[in-house]
Amino acid sequence: MGLAKRRKTLGYSQEKLAQLLAVDRTTVGRWESGRIHPQPPQRRGLAIALEVSLQELEALLTPPQAAGQELAGHHSSDTPNAGDSDEMIRREFLRILTVSGALTVLPTDEAEALTEGIRRGMPADFTRMNSHLWQVYQLARSKGSVYPVVRDQLTTLNEALAGNGGSTRPLLNAAADLFQLAGEVAFDGSRHSDAAASYSLAAAVSKDAKAYDLWACALVRHAYVDMSEQHYRQAAQMLGAAERLASRGDSNLSTRHWVASVQAEAYAGLGDLAACERAMDQAETVRELTAESVNGGWLRFDGARLAEERGSRYVQLGRLDLAEDALKDALEQTALASGQSYRRRGAVLTDLAAIGAKRQDPEQVVAYGREAISLARASASGYVARRLRDLCDEFGPLSRDHRVAELGSEIATLSTP
Repeated sequence: MGLAKRRKTLGYSQEKLAQLLAVDRTTVGRWESGRIHPQPPQRRGLAIALEVSLQELEALLTPPQAAGQELAGHHSSDTPNAGDSDEMIRREFLRILTVSGALTVLPTDEAEALTEGIRRGMPADFTRMNSHLWQVYQLARSKGSVYPVVRDQLTTLNEALAGNGGSTRPLLNAAADLFQLAGEVAFDGSRHSDAAASYSLAAAVSKDAKAYDLWACALVRHAYVDMSEQHYRQAAQMLGAAERLASRGDSNLSTRHWVASVQAEAYAGLGDLAACERAMDQAETVRELTAESVNGGWLRFDGARLAEERGSRYVQLGRLDLAEDALKDALEQTALASGQSYRRRGAVLTDLAAIGAKRQDPEQVVAYGREAISLARASASGYVARRLRDLCDEFGPLSRDHRVAELGSEIATLSTP
């Protein structure tokens, strides 16, 4: 019996099962087709809904192949999308790196190892394309829409590495950059396992390239995955390593300031106000750097988000007055004006709604919460949807207020890829 058959046996439609699990109907369809698998946090709920054990669920998640397909060796010709696994690409990428990495330790002249394509400036082409993709990612309402292009770029990069007589640092830098972007797209879509795998690859490639700033940024992004699951101590350890790497990087870049900013979030999660404020003060010194301290791609920290980040840290620590002042100041910034960054504005609004929940103020919860919901729907951002679902945990007695209860129901309908 497959997943679809078990669902039908229990009388669930795809829509009903999706509603029970707070996912989109198309996500259930992709589970049933085997194109993607549920994330670990989703599996327990799915097993409960289908009245099976986790071991039985694992068997259900292996869809039977069409008659004769296995013998013929055919595979689905479905067009890849943001929910599909990148395992084949990752394996091929690692295989190429293993071979080319061995070649780099041989006593050969790097100039002689370059292929004709690389002589024509291929690494520079990758750098320019990656930079463009980061800009598209920043501007896109739906971050997942960038994913197919990222995967195409990764495939092209694989081909370049495969045809190279020796792995050069510019190509490795481009690879580390691209895997960080792939991880960002996956993280926004709540695919935490894919995000962590991409960041781990980015870190490994950065290590081979001795690119300390790239390496540190990969660890910072990995720490975000830990914090999204409230593993703040693990995140703090990861960020400690990132801090040491950043100290070996380019002092003209803002890497160490970004590390400090994210360390503040980890310290807030651990309830350490003093360490949080020290880290935020360190992050503030980014303003002393020049405009060249960021590259607009894998390193974008320029201090523009410090007000909203400080406000969010104060919310975590329960310093509500300090938090509200910082968050309202953030909303006044041009970058967070209505119609600008949906994800950033949605996060700030959610934090302001959380302050209302902690104060047991239903009007504040509903006013900010409704706007955040509209932004989550408009952008299809899994990040904002996750933040709103966390907000529901703050409602407590407010859930008895019909306005707050309706808000909670609307949040429950938000889909994440």
